Amino acid sequence: MKRLIGILLVVTTAAPATMVARAQTKIIPGETKTATATVEAVEASTRTLTLKAEDGKYVTLTVPESVTKFNSIKVGDTLKAKYYESLIVRVKPPGEQAVDTTESAVTPAANRTHPAGTLGAQRTITATITAIDQEAPSITFEGPNNWKYTSRVEDKKALQKVKVGDRVDITWNEALLVSFDEMAK
Repeated sequence: MKRLIGILLVVTTAAPATMVARAQTKIIPGETKTATATVEAVEASTRTLTLKAEDGKYVTLTVPESVTKFNSIKVGDTLKAKYYESLIVRVKPPGEQAVDTTESAVTPAANRTHPAGTLGAQRTITATITAIDQEAPSITFEGPNNWKYTSRVEDKKALQKVKVGDRVDITWNEALLVSFDEMAK
């Protein structure tokens, strides 16, 4: 009982601080995309696959060394992939240090004949708002390494909360789930 009261006390005292933080953060949810492709060629020496997508287009990709079951991929196998991306934009308080970080991890799936796994990546940079167009509506950012980005904004109210010159942290979150399956023979 004391533990429950302690947890409730922490939650009720932390809630106002959380509300303030949320007011300065915009989360832009992504959508999950699914794709299927057929292995058309395997180049073992360079760990390169040529895939034919459902729309008939060809894609060549290099498979990292962390994929330990690369040798089990054969011409005719089917690659199934699910991809998800989201974006978080947070207005930085004055004086807070700029960031430019990238983190990623690959987790291979166990107990499978063919390769499968999950890749997660997160990139965060500090950028400065250089233009806001209320008519379009759109916003333009500039960041490290001459990075420039302009995007349409669906939520016009969000544009009213920022101004040219504001610094923001932009975080991209990506997840990719990949599996290979043999095609039905």
